[in-house]
Amino acid sequence: MSPSRLQSVLEAGKFAVTAEAGPPRGPDAEVVRRKARLLKGSVDACNVTDNQTSVVRMASLAACRILAEEGVEPVMQMVCRDRNRIAAQSDILGAAALGIPNLLCLTGDHQCFGDHPQAKNVFDLDSIQLVKIARDMRDASRFAGGKALEGKLELFIGSSANPFADPAKIQVPRLAKKVAAGSEFIQTQCVFNIEKFKEWMRGVRERGLDTATHILAGITPARSAAMLEYMATRVAGMDVPEAVIARVKGVPKAGQAEEGIRIAVETIQQLREIPGVRGVHIMAIEWEEAVPEIVKGAGLR
Repeated sequence: MSPSRLQSVLEAGKFAVTAEAGPPRGPDAEVVRRKARLLKGSVDACNVTDNQTSVVRMASLAACRILAEEGVEPVMQMVCRDRNRIAAQSDILGAAALGIPNLLCLTGDHQCFGDHPQAKNVFDLDSIQLVKIARDMRDASRFAGGKALEGKLELFIGSSANPFADPAKIQVPRLAKKVAAGSEFIQTQCVFNIEKFKEWMRGVRERGLDTATHILAGITPARSAAMLEYMATRVAGMDVPEAVIARVKGVPKAGQAEEGIRIAVETIQQLREIPGVRGVHIMAIEWEEAVPEIVKGAGLR
């Protein structure tokens, strides 16, 4: 398997664009194919979420394969909530066998947030340990238990980061642990507070992490002021300045979605000026139609 498109773009020093697609709560592959058609030509790769917010959805592995069939390079998200190290390694092998070239390692939301709060979590590993296992499988052809892996594994391995989480002082050191474990790219929480993100990036550059990994800043276009208020008050680890909410509130409801797109475009333009930012990760939650408009408006395609 040749290097992934995402890896090739980043290693060539180009500004990368990734997006995100949530699988359906049913078996209809056409839902995934429709999202792929909306995103094709606008992104270098697309994440497929893994039972996000602990809500049961089509398997990320299957949806990734469907994206690939439609000509969109997938990034398979994998959470530790639902797998022990045996299942995780098995799924990594399965992804490689199906030609899925990118893996994003996540710890995962606790099941109490989802539709099966009575489910038993696993958390045999955290995301940092999962990164290390994936790197050993690829680079040393070795399983976590020490046995040799049969054949060669090709995989571009990434993690997430939240520059806005508390306590702020541990966020750069936590990123450093992920990079030391082997994270080759990082996708961040969505950025609304540019100044706070710049402060985090200063810490990243001071430790040389901007050259040790590829950082893609998160972007979420808001459809309404109500969506922004929800994220600001109900979603942990989010930082949405009151000025951003007020700006969208100042627009009639019929125009708030377009204002959200304008803010996303402006944010990308500002992010491109920050040293060490190597791309953007657009999380248009069930609004994939907005991605081509954002990408074009920001001059990325």
